[in-house]
Amino acid sequence: MTTRILGVDPGASTGLACYEDGVLTWLRTIEPHAIEHFLRHHVPARVVFEDSRLERRAWHARTKKDYGAALATARSLGQVDAWCSLITAICADLGIPAHGISPTAKGAKLDAAAFAVVTGWTARSNAHERDAAMVAYPYRRAIR
Repeated sequence: MTTRILGVDPGASTGLACYEDGVLTWLRTIEPHAIEHFLRHHVPARVVFEDSRLERRAWHARTKKDYGAALATARSLGQVDAWCSLITAICADLGIPAHGISPTAKGAKLDAAAFAVVTGWTARSNAHERDAAMVAYPYRRAIR
């Protein structure tokens, strides 16, 4: 039986990454309203998602100096926080173990070349998909 681990990078462009028996098998970018459909359709053994709610700091020097940028960051972060809550609730409803990983714990963003070295994935990918894959990477061989 195949063990499927789904990585999720929530956002306006939500990245998804699927590991089957420890191997990265596909990457997708979807809109947040489709998250539940994917969870119901693919029924992973575990969902690991980048959880902005676990991050202690959301501000940096640029946003402190620019009130408009700070408001945009707060609005975007609030949306992502809501999607993280939604993922948690959907997984609980479906009986799928799920947990969030802070953006800091996930690590720095990888470009396509570095991503290929780590995962072996050489096909096209975007930053959202790569983040989804990297958040789930340490759990790719996990079982329920």
